[in-house]
Amino acid sequence: MTRGKTVLLMALVLAAFAGNPLLCRMALKETAIDPATFTSIRLLSGAVTLWMVVRWRHAAGCSTGRWWSALALFAYAALFSFAYVGLSAATGTLLLFGAVQVTMIGHGLRRGERLDAWQILGMVTALAGLLGLLLPGLTAPPLFEACLMLAAGFAWGVYSLHGRGTGDPLCVTAGNFARAVPLSLLLSALALSWQHWDAPGIWLALASGTLTSGIGYAVWYAVLPQLTAISAATAQLSVPVITALAGVALLGEALSSRLVVASVAILGGIALVIRRVPPVRGCRPGAMEREGGRL
Repeated sequence: MTRGKTVLLMALVLAAFAGNPLLCRMALKETAIDPATFTSIRLLSGAVTLWMVVRWRHAAGCSTGRWWSALALFAYAALFSFAYVGLSAATGTLLLFGAVQVTMIGHGLRRGERLDAWQILGMVTALAGLLGLLLPGLTAPPLFEACLMLAAGFAWGVYSLHGRGTGDPLCVTAGNFARAVPLSLLLSALALSWQHWDAPGIWLALASGTLTSGIGYAVWYAVLPQLTAISAATAQLSVPVITALAGVALLGEALSSRLVVASVAILGGIALVIRRVPPVRGCRPGAMEREGGRL
């Protein structure tokens, strides 16, 4: 793959990363669709898209995923949708991204990994940024929805950790999406009395599932072998920034000074941690992110 093609595909991937929160927030803010229906349509359309991509690749003996991974994927998607009822696109993405990284770094520490002084400083700075964003005040995000998004980030971190080393990542992801569909339909059935939708909301949910989730995963896994683990992780630091700018341009959202300061602290702190991670013996570049480390 040429360098120019790699850069183009990476730009498309980052657009997809940022597109999911924008589409979800737009649907729940400007249309009549409810969070449970949005989640079901997103997962169903994502599963169909990924199945078509896998079939197009003529993958034989493809993994069907795992139920624990599917449960974590469903938890992430559902909590993500319900959180965006009250959060701005930028705030939600920042909370999600911070929670995912803290979950994965915390897992590494629990397994005996050690951080150097700069990494410890980065971890403390990122946690301080998250805490500062959630402190009470005029520009603080709604606490309930913020907690939902932090839980969504934890679920996505668990999903990413479960997916490591489980074979062809695209096949595994397709299988996990397929297994998550009945869970989302059960959620919709339980929320039937609150269910409502309209055509614009359905189209936005389909775009989220088909384009920014299904196609986004396919492109991500195509470009990932061309990247080192650190460059792939660092590139994702731009996602909250892209989301924030797009939220201002497309949704008319305001950037508060609290959000700007928290963004610098969280993203800067995480950058200090991931850029100083030493190479792991026997681990190919990009292996850490290969199994679901995207948002």
